[in-house]
Amino acid sequence: MMDPMAAEKDSSQKEILVIESDSNTAGLLKQELEKYYFQVRIALDGKRGLAEAQTAPPSLIISELILPEMDGWTLCRSLKSHPKTKAVPLLILTMLGQEENRLRGLELGADDYMAKPFSLKEVVSRVRALLRRSRMSSETKPKSLLTIGPLTIDLERHEVRKRGRPISLTPIEFSLLGYLAEHPGRVFTRDQLITALWEKDRFIEEHNLDVHIHALRQKVELDPDRPRILLTVHGVGYKLESEP
Repeated sequence: MMDPMAAEKDSSQKEILVIESDSNTAGLLKQELEKYYFQVRIALDGKRGLAEAQTAPPSLIISELILPEMDGWTLCRSLKSHPKTKAVPLLILTMLGQEENRLRGLELGADDYMAKPFSLKEVVSRVRALLRRSRMSSETKPKSLLTIGPLTIDLERHEVRKRGRPISLTPIEFSLLGYLAEHPGRVFTRDQLITALWEKDRFIEEHNLDVHIHALRQKVELDPDRPRILLTVHGVGYKLESEP
C-alpha cells in the first residue's frame, strides 16, 4: 500500500487539468486524484480546457477526445504546438479505443493513451509515471552535445537539428532519442526502453512505445521508408545506429 506521506510529498504541488464533458467521470477522476494529494481542475469542454491550460499551465493534462466546443484532436494539436503547453504531459482517456484512434492520438503528441472503461488506480499510476518521466527529463544536465549522423542532439536545451535545421519532437520522442543516442549501436528491447524511460511502471503498453518510435522515425530519418538511423532489430527491439 502506498505511504500517504510519500504521496503527499510527491504530489502536493502537482496540478492536474481534467478535460472531460461527462461531469460524473470528471468528478470520479478528481476524487481519486485528490486522494493522492494532487490538485485538480476540471473543464467540461475543449475550448474551455484549452483556455485553462494556456492561461495557467498544469503539471499534467487528462483529456477525452469526444468534447463539445472543440474536438479532442484539435485540442491535442493546439496543446502540443503552444509554447506554454507543448511540454506538459498529456494523457488521453477516451471512449475511442480503436487502434487507429490510439495511433492518431500518440502521433499528435499525446504521451499516453487509455480507453474507457478504465481503472481509477491505473489512471493514477500512469499519471505518476508521466510526471516522474517529465521530472527526470527536466533534471537532466548533460555535459556535451550528441551527434548521430545528420542529427545534433542538445539534451540540455531539448533541441534536435537535422542537417542544421531544427526539428520538433514531443517530450517522449525526445526522451527516446536522447536515451538511444547516449548508447549508440546498443540494441534495447521494448521492455528495457519502457523501464528506462518510465521507471518501473508496468502500465505502459509496448504498442504505445512502437507508435512513438514510428513517429520519431518520420522526423529524424532522411528517408523514413528506408531508415538508417533508428533501426528495428527484428525479434529484439530498437537501436540508434552510430554511423548511419
